[in-house]
Amino acid sequence: MPFQTAPPLSHAGGRATNQDCAGWREADGATCWVLADGLGGHASGEVASEAAVEGALTAFENRPGTDAETVQRCINRAQSVVRTLQEGSPSLDSMRTTLVVAVARGQQVRWGHVGDSRLYHFREGRIAGRTTDHSVPQALVEAGEIGPADVRGHPDRNRLLQAVGGNSAPRATIAEASGVQSGDALLLCSDGFWELVEEEEMEADLAAASSPEAWLSAMEARLTARADGRHDNYSALATWAT
Repeated sequence: MPFQTAPPLSHAGGRATNQDCAGWREADGATCWVLADGLGGHASGEVASEAAVEGALTAFENRPGTDAETVQRCINRAQSVVRTLQEGSPSLDSMRTTLVVAVARGQQVRWGHVGDSRLYHFREGRIAGRTTDHSVPQALVEAGEIGPADVRGHPDRNRLLQAVGGNSAPRATIAEASGVQSGDALLLCSDGFWELVEEEEMEADLAAASSPEAWLSAMEARLTARADGRHDNYSALATWAT
């Protein structure tokens, strides 16, 4: 099944540096989408995110596939590339990044993530699934201490439990969509995006959009209207199964 993908959306927002990175590639009839968000509290987050995206896409190009091993291989390569850069330059030692990877061929789509950059899967205009953040607020949700709606704006929302670039390999979560259908959509986005665009708005803009580009544009308009002058970098990748 072919996918129609919009050019990646990535903006510095109200920050001096954009530490997000996103990209996608096709190989051997399969497609890979990758998005990363360098951690703002760590030096050289933009180096980490770019290295992670390029590493994951290169791993996919070398051995295209849609199984869980392919997704894990992409994440492992991202970790390896970032660690190699750290070992070559002490000034990069503290850099970290989130990562979300999706691969597809035909009716099969699988994804994996590390951190709080998200993937949303839409079917018939509604969210059919999404990643679960590796973050302190999400852990509080799972413990029943706060509700899901409280994650946005939580004071500990930037405290992550998993990231690419640490001394030990990150524990990615891998999942898949069941039998992709024409009209299904995927949205990969950083926290600077999903914190300012709520899920109901994603669905409403998807229903009104004529293309993935138009969908991203409508959501970005909501984001910029809502953001204050110091808001985070934001990035998103949108693709539709046609």
